[in-house]
Amino acid sequence: MNKIIPALIAEKIQVSEQQIFNTLSLLDDGATIPFISRYRKERTGGLNDIQISDIADEYKRLLDVEKRKQTVVATLEEQGVMTDELRSRLEVAWTSVEVEDIYLPFKPKRKTRAQAAREKGLEPAAKIIMSQRYSDIESRIERFLSDDVPTVEDALSGARDIIAEWINENPAARNTVRAFFEREALISSRVVKGKETEGDNYRDYFDASELLRRISSHRLLAMRRAETEGFVRVDISPDEKHAPERLVKIFVKTDNESGKQVESAVADSYKRLLKPAIETEFAASSKEKADKEAIRIFEENLRQLLLAPPLGHKRILSIDPGYRTGCKVVCLDEQGNFLHNETIYPNPPQNDRSGAMRKIAHLVEQFDIQAIAVGSGTAGRETENLVQNIRYDRKVQIFSVSENGASVYSASKTAREEFPDYDVTVRGAISLGRRLMDPLAELVKIDPKSIGVGQYQHDVNQTALKNALDRTVEMCVNRVGVNVNTASKYLLTYVSGIGAALAQNIVKYRAENGMFRSRKELMNVSKMGAKSFEQSAGFLRISGAENPLDNSAVHPESYGIVEQMAKDLGCKTPDLLADEGLRNKVVIERYISDSVGLPTLRDIMTELGKPGRDPRETIHVFEFDSSIKTISDLREGMILPGIVTNVTKFGAFVDIGIKENGLIHVSQLADRFISDPTEVVSLNRQLSVKVLEIDVPRKRISLSLKL
Repeated sequence: MNKIIPALIAEKIQVSEQQIFNTLSLLDDGATIPFISRYRKERTGGLNDIQISDIADEYKRLLDVEKRKQTVVATLEEQGVMTDELRSRLEVAWTSVEVEDIYLPFKPKRKTRAQAAREKGLEPAAKIIMSQRYSDIESRIERFLSDDVPTVEDALSGARDIIAEWINENPAARNTVRAFFEREALISSRVVKGKETEGDNYRDYFDASELLRRISSHRLLAMRRAETEGFVRVDISPDEKHAPERLVKIFVKTDNESGKQVESAVADSYKRLLKPAIETEFAASSKEKADKEAIRIFEENLRQLLLAPPLGHKRILSIDPGYRTGCKVVCLDEQGNFLHNETIYPNPPQNDRSGAMRKIAHLVEQFDIQAIAVGSGTAGRETENLVQNIRYDRKVQIFSVSENGASVYSASKTAREEFPDYDVTVRGAISLGRRLMDPLAELVKIDPKSIGVGQYQHDVNQTALKNALDRTVEMCVNRVGVNVNTASKYLLTYVSGIGAALAQNIVKYRAENGMFRSRKELMNVSKMGAKSFEQSAGFLRISGAENPLDNSAVHPESYGIVEQMAKDLGCKTPDLLADEGLRNKVVIERYISDSVGLPTLRDIMTELGKPGRDPRETIHVFEFDSSIKTISDLREGMILPGIVTNVTKFGAFVDIGIKENGLIHVSQLADRFISDPTEVVSLNRQLSVKVLEIDVPRKRISLSLKL
């Protein structure tokens, strides 16, 4: 590890250099982010998983820059142009822009105008002009005339091309233009002639312009999407006059004829070389910035969705609603195992409501159903109303469950592997029921991009999006913990230290040998080495194990500490977990050692008080306003119950029980200024909203939290 890297990251992340060094050492040693944040707090100084993720990302960026520098150094040495000055500049360059600026004069180019002029022998002429010592420039240029350069103007033109390239390759010039772009560049979009009707969805960007540094991520991404689809042309430019003026001050030193030639070259360099290059840079950097913001919102929405309250181990009747093809009904046991399925037809065109009601009531009794899950999509509201009006022989909770991503799962390879003998509709109904039982365990089977909680997810960098979302899933899974005896291989894949192959081996071992009886038994699984066990064991739970710590977040490496605590109190480990009075007698400072400090000891004591408890909140039954069936039933001023289904930079979408979701614009989230909607709302939050405006033709509903 380059010794300067920890210092660079520490300055950016604003934590100590020692924290960075220890964190990077753990990452280099193969430790995962969840493991480091949960079990190595002494080493990191208590950094959380978000901070460690930021450190890991910055570390990767710096390593990429370092690798690029090594390539540039090797190339310059091969060309025989490496100097001590170039080497020193490269050593202190830690951004891609800096490195590429240094390399630019030596970078192999296609045949440029400047190169053509050099081949005609005009580089000495360019140096004479650039010195700006002579007013009688034409007489000094005449000696460069030849068959290839027949006139003085031809010679001056070629010399200016060379000077323009020098200016373009000058770091001071490039940084001057960058600074100007940073402060004053406008991003503008204009409609492509003849595309006005076809691109009507983007009419807000047919004639738009604003400062690039102030444009919101969602507007920039929308503008770029409109450009990609051919409806608008986008330009990023500062004032066309002021930028060249600043370059003139740098390069033009005299008011003689030579100075005028240099000034002309400056204007050409800016228009032909510098501006297009810096515009490309800023187009990329502004897109990257917008991507990061969109991905951040997607991550937060996904985190909230994955950590949504689970119903737990209940016997579920799940319904995937529909009209013509009917409603698919499945019954699941407490573990989510499939028991039974059939189809009912309560909605148009069949309208067999009474038959459907009798069938559901019978299934509830036959399979000892405790809760009903109804998909929130097509015909969901009508079907939910149907099941709410059935008289059951017991108390049955009824929940509306989001169908986002369910169709993707039901047609996936994963679903075919799980239920090869059933069609997509039955698989979808099973998934909805399991999603109610445990959202996290079911949603990990679906590509996060398909869950429908993002903003312009198809427009952002797909590799960056996948990495961020995979990391979010991993963090959520490890925060909750996984029951190793019931988890699917898909869920196990996201456990710290366990990949797809090891997850498959765990499931295979379980099938061949029965339930795991202890964490120690995990070491019998093929490919479960000491490192994998260290990284994963604390996140795997074994309910009913002989050692109760096996069903807790206490890591096996700390079992000895708990046993010593119990021994010092004259009791057994189970007594310590069961008796708060005993735990209150523990003086944790007595157990501090070289490797275990107060952060770990406090975590251990917290876990002893609630071993294996799910950190997610408790689920609540929610009901929409029964009088609202379609958008036509809405009236301005109505106060309605709703559930937040998506959060974006510009506001939050809310399900109010009809096909169309309403939008609470960021300006309507509170009576104060809100820059980030996540300050006020979160995914799946239940709230009351006021109807501000209904646009029936465009199927748009404006809502407000300012009640």
